[in-house]
Amino acid sequence: MQEENAGPTTKRKTTRNPWAWIPTLYFAQGLPYVTVMTVAVIMYKNLGLSNTEIALYTSWLYLPWVIKPLWSPFVDLVKTKRAWVIAMQGLIAAGFAGIAFCIPTTFFLQSTLAFFWLVAFSSATHDIAADGFYMLGLTSGEQSFFVGIRNTFYRFASIFGQGILVMLAGWMADGKILASAGGNIPMAWSITFYLVAAIFIGLTLYHQAILPYPVSDTKREGLSAARMLEDFVLTFVSFFRKKNLGLMFFFILTYRLGESQLAKIASPFLLDKPEAGGLQLATADVGLIYGTIGVISLLVGGIVGGLLISRDGFRKWIIPMAIAINLPDLLYVWLSWSMTDNFWLVTGCVAIEQLGYGFGFTAYMLYLIYIADGPSKTAHYAIATGFMALGMMLPGMAAGWIQEQLGYTHFFIWVCVCTLPGILASMLVYRKMDPLFGKKV
Repeated sequence: MQEENAGPTTKRKTTRNPWAWIPTLYFAQGLPYVTVMTVAVIMYKNLGLSNTEIALYTSWLYLPWVIKPLWSPFVDLVKTKRAWVIAMQGLIAAGFAGIAFCIPTTFFLQSTLAFFWLVAFSSATHDIAADGFYMLGLTSGEQSFFVGIRNTFYRFASIFGQGILVMLAGWMADGKILASAGGNIPMAWSITFYLVAAIFIGLTLYHQAILPYPVSDTKREGLSAARMLEDFVLTFVSFFRKKNLGLMFFFILTYRLGESQLAKIASPFLLDKPEAGGLQLATADVGLIYGTIGVISLLVGGIVGGLLISRDGFRKWIIPMAIAINLPDLLYVWLSWSMTDNFWLVTGCVAIEQLGYGFGFTAYMLYLIYIADGPSKTAHYAIATGFMALGMMLPGMAAGWIQEQLGYTHFFIWVCVCTLPGILASMLVYRKMDPLFGKKV
């Protein structure tokens, strides 16, 4: 291992086996995101909030990921990427502990939302620092090799959050684990979030000890705030000078228009009582169906999508992928109409919808890479992902209110109508694409 002097008596490792820190770093990146975006929806549903309140409040939590390009330059200017990673993981741990403490209180809604905001902003900042540290701590060859590993552990965090944590909370609420919590839903969720806080305390301490100190991970000396602001403005202006700007935004904001609303209502639909139009599944069952089997299907869809695009190119698959991400939404129309109580039938419908989502989402992410190409590609990609998050946040905010006005069946029909602009956008993009883009040569 290479070493550098950190002081008169200490030495710090500038390199370390990537297997020692990449899996845990990207697990730590994925867990707060899935907790804020998905687990919070299920928790608030269990705690009695309406779908309107759930969709509105949890969609606002998307905002840090929308605007994170605005403060990403400061992560470069102040301290090192390593220091940011450790600090943000500590704040995330504190946020989860605050949520756990406030859940059993009479003012749980305001207080838990405040701590969810802390987790969301810390997580978005952690994303910036972790991705930067990944590039600084590895050689180019290692970066290529470990990209699949990091994505796998990010998805594993999704399974752990949406699946295991939700099932754990459901089992505790039912008295299957920790009988004293049986029937006490707030206590069950409080204990679950204390567990997540403990996990993040462990991750913080582990990464403090194990993360290397890359030689290139230093503060940018001599870079003033004024110069940084000027460079940022120029980068932003150059993004808005790209060709086919109208088509670009039409695609980014509509490709997932249906999914952005479905994602906020799918879990409440599975949990709601039949008289409200839901399927009344147990919380643990939703964790298994949506958070475990569904996420595995999502991962498989993404892998298959990547393989096909690398073989045939983006242009060939953009329209089939747009159909794949949108057409399975019809399954929710059928589920809400049939009100089936067949567990495996519900599981199969959710798995197919998530498989199509993972398959179709591959084209979306590759398109963001396509439009970011050129000078300042890293900054332009960050800006594009900000608009991607905006396209999820704004429709998601209204989804709960729309569902409560229409009922579940008509809401899911509305979702299917909202998929049509995204399919049209993919057809327009198809006409503009280079047939060789995305194809492995």
